[in-house]
Amino acid sequence: MRAGRIAVVILTAMMLVGALVPLSRASPERPLVVTSIAPLAAIVGDAFGDSVEVVYLIPPGADPHEYQLTAGQIELLGKASVIVTTGGHLPVEKKIAELIDEGTITGEALFLDDYRREGFRYLPEYWYNNKDNPHGVWLDPTNALAIARATEKALEKANPSGAELYRARYRDFESRVRAIVEAYRALVEGNKTAVIQMPPDQYAIEWLGIKATAAIKPEEEVPAIGVDDLVPAAEGADLIVYARDSPDQMKDAARELAAKSGKPLAEITVFWSDRPYTEVLVENSAAVLKALGGEKPETGPVQREDVGRYVLVSIVVGLVLGTALGVVLKK
Repeated sequence: MRAGRIAVVILTAMMLVGALVPLSRASPERPLVVTSIAPLAAIVGDAFGDSVEVVYLIPPGADPHEYQLTAGQIELLGKASVIVTTGGHLPVEKKIAELIDEGTITGEALFLDDYRREGFRYLPEYWYNNKDNPHGVWLDPTNALAIARATEKALEKANPSGAELYRARYRDFESRVRAIVEAYRALVEGNKTAVIQMPPDQYAIEWLGIKATAAIKPEEEVPAIGVDDLVPAAEGADLIVYARDSPDQMKDAARELAAKSGKPLAEITVFWSDRPYTEVLVENSAAVLKALGGEKPETGPVQREDVGRYVLVSIVVGLVLGTALGVVLKK
């Protein structure tokens, strides 16, 4: 591509990025939204911006399957207008349901049925008896949109005077997410497969058309499988996927599996805090795309310059597909 054409592509991308940022109007009221984990706060914050106040309960680094609510957090939940859960399977979320039954919490609490009405889905664990996978559901943009849509409806109910603003914010978020989805789906060719590190990784890749066929640690209650035992499965897959925020022992296992199988390695983020959802969605997708492009396992995770390059590609492809252009024309 000649220098002049590159400049046009970059300029077009910059214009589209500016067109796709969230609305910045402030709401006269800021309902309190409490989420169980930080990635859910990232979805709510990205979708509704300064029209809401968002806090999360489980601190970064804490095990969400072991964490228990503090007295201060129970008091905070009592003040919440909307409570957003992963669906209800975490101990904290089960406690929230109990507090609702007791009448301690009176805000609008969102659980699995609320999300399913908006298109939320569990994926089957193909590697573990096809059971529903409740881990990492927020990484799938379809689920992120369902969570945001359910939150929008709950906000309208809690604060009817802000209904128009919440709807506008959600539409903007949906347009941005769908532009990213259409762009990256177009860049992944054919039916690909992957060996994942743990169940949450599945939700970061299957919407791209990449099927998780095996896992180093199949489920929370199941011990990790030996690397040598997984080499045949990895040799038949297109890539290995692992999370940068996973335990070091699990990261080492993924890297060893990639080295022994000769397959590329994609590093994604499963848990994060204080970053927009769409930023992490693009970063994870860029990491997977980079791995599928043939990067050697020893080259390590996707770098910041790679993310920027794939962001440009994704936006331009989105323009070709008409998705991003549609967002611009609407505005």
